[in-house]
Amino acid sequence: MANVKEILYERGFVEQTTHNEEIDDYLNEKGVSCYIGFDPTAASLHVGSLVPIMALAHMQRNGYQPIALIGGGTGLVGDPSGKTETRKLLTQDKLNDNIAGIKNQLSRFIDFSEGKALLSNNAEWLNSLEYIPFLRETGRHFSVNRMIKAESYRMRLESDEGLNFIEFNYMLLQAYDFLMLYDQLGCRLQMGGSDQWGNIVAGIDLVRKKRRETVFGLTFPLITTSNGAKMGKTVKGAIWLDPSKTTPYEYYQYWINTDDRDVARFLALFTFLPMDEIKAIEKKEGVDLNSSKSVLAFETTMLAHGREEAAKAYNASASMFGSRAVSEKILQSSAIPRQNEAEADTSVPYSFIDRKQIKQGIPAFQIIYDVGLADSKGASRRLIKQGGAYINGQRISNFDYLISDNDIKEMEISLRAGKKRFHKLKIK
Repeated sequence: MANVKEILYERGFVEQTTHNEEIDDYLNEKGVSCYIGFDPTAASLHVGSLVPIMALAHMQRNGYQPIALIGGGTGLVGDPSGKTETRKLLTQDKLNDNIAGIKNQLSRFIDFSEGKALLSNNAEWLNSLEYIPFLRETGRHFSVNRMIKAESYRMRLESDEGLNFIEFNYMLLQAYDFLMLYDQLGCRLQMGGSDQWGNIVAGIDLVRKKRRETVFGLTFPLITTSNGAKMGKTVKGAIWLDPSKTTPYEYYQYWINTDDRDVARFLALFTFLPMDEIKAIEKKEGVDLNSSKSVLAFETTMLAHGREEAAKAYNASASMFGSRAVSEKILQSSAIPRQNEAEADTSVPYSFIDRKQIKQGIPAFQIIYDVGLADSKGASRRLIKQGGAYINGQRISNFDYLISDNDIKEMEISLRAGKKRFHKLKIK
């Protein structure tokens, strides 16, 4: 069995651990499991959730049993960690919908068949808790003085909104999760983001006090881009794993636009490509670096959406931006097509228009608005005036320019707003 802690360290997953030597001994045992909690505040996870997902996948690939714990119970309370304001309380129906969506997404990264991984829901034990017995048997082990020193609570206590009592219970409930997973499944390792350190340590202390056993914690660093931006956040909003919220093409484009300084680091974190191949591209520039970005985009899209969608996004991107074949010498283990395959670029948004409609010509600003490349006709005019509108790759400067059948190329008209937003008009 590979030393998974060394793998996680080498790939950039580890910020800190508890019991550094004892955790090594635990990871050398047979039948070891570990768990990470996922907060079902939305029906989809996003790119910011990929570090914990990939960590569980690495654990599984190295012979351990990962447990994905869905917060069906704690989701009714709301985790104050990393938040300066109270989370909106969810209804049970909304929570159930969110859990179903998250289960589906996790299954793309982790194999839950035949007990290879487990999916648990803490509602199974939290929703039936009786308040007074819980306070007597569990709450008495927690020091309020220590709790309010935790970063997750301190941030909220210093905010204008403050910390409400329902959120104050969150640490107790997450600690109780660790106790339950230890009791039921023998799980002795919890992993999570750096903002979960206080909650993880609380669970370790609870197991020690109630069971007189040692359990362990490992946290991941907050992943930011070299520009200091939080992972998965863009001007348009979050980059979701749900293809109905972020299309595979948009997902691919997010990754291919990675800052040059982040390419090797993100390949280590967000793909399973061998580290010796990743280290070999750390000093690459120019064409080779751009090819490495294509591999990053392809591999991440393939993990989230499957090879077919990744290939569509790859070919769509190549058709819009132009692309050279990725050399066999670049990240050899990647499944990226090494030739520019002649596949349909169906990932680029498109709509149909009858040739008769445009025979006499339609103002460019009208079409740009109609296809959704501008939010209003006024915004469409401004886009054209500022030089951000293109037809078949050529900038247009007159918003009254008439798009007609003279603009048809191979039964299509390609529209672009700015550098990255495309739409194709397919002629019928």
